[in-house]
Amino acid sequence: MKIHLPILLLPVLLSDFLAQGFAPTTSSAFNNINKINTNSKQITSSSSSALFERMAEKVLSNPKWPAEWPYTPQDLDRMDETEDTIFYETPRLCTHIDDPAIQALTNHYATEFKDGDDVLDVCSSWISHYPKSDAWKQPGNVVGLGMNEYELSQNNMLNSYNIKDLNVDPTFPYEDSSFDKVTCVVSVDYLNKPKEIFEEIGRVLKPGGMAMIAISNRCFPTKAWNLWLRTNDMEHVFIVGSFFHFTSGVFEEPVCKDVSPNPGASDPMFIIKGMKKVAVSVDENDSDSDDAVVEVTDDADVKAKSAITANADDNDNDND
Repeated sequence: MKIHLPILLLPVLLSDFLAQGFAPTTSSAFNNINKINTNSKQITSSSSSALFERMAEKVLSNPKWPAEWPYTPQDLDRMDETEDTIFYETPRLCTHIDDPAIQALTNHYATEFKDGDDVLDVCSSWISHYPKSDAWKQPGNVVGLGMNEYELSQNNMLNSYNIKDLNVDPTFPYEDSSFDKVTCVVSVDYLNKPKEIFEEIGRVLKPGGMAMIAISNRCFPTKAWNLWLRTNDMEHVFIVGSFFHFTSGVFEEPVCKDVSPNPGASDPMFIIKGMKKVAVSVDENDSDSDDAVVEVTDDADVKAKSAITANADDNDNDND
């Protein structure tokens, strides 16, 4: 059974934190607002969406990132550490968020997906909530990566799928720069190696490609990691944003889009998005020197690197 997660911070307190720069409360590295957490009146999830309407988008506008990866193994432990293949062995042909939240997610995908886009759905199942043909007329290669073969076989949006337990081996079975979009819907809290997973997302995305991590306030509590169960919706946005931030400089700074359709009356829907960097960066102060540093974000930028190197060589010849 899935449960709704509680909200622990009053909106007025949260608003102050957002103005100052947001940081979560309960990991070993995040103790600066625990006192307010413990003094705050608990708010039930039925009212949380109305109280926090659109505040989620502000969480990542001025985040106070820790200096280094803050999450401990204990943060990412789960109540049920038995093999996930056992838990997911039985097909579940059901939806895990309500219909308005699903439609809001699909509508947002329709604004992001372009004709020809190759898309990977991580933690995929029998439905991916992708736009239908009237909104996404020419999908590219759409691939599912999940745990239950029968569920994946019933997903009519997929061209192909792969079965893999990412909590055992977090590497993706795809080549570098294979996809324009990577999605994951209400499942990031089940992945107990998030740093490795987000490195893989960055690897398989094409330069300029986008990852979209959709979260709500429901979960299988025995399979979600401890930190997720101890934190609230706004903190979840921060945590997922931090996964992008700590991914080896691969992504632009993350943003959050709140598409919650009926705050207080239906499930919330927050989409944390990270775009893979495309630029070739050169230290302007060193651009004319012999030891200029050129950073190339992807193999597709080799030609750009060659052009920059050739230009530097020409400058050296001119100086001679």
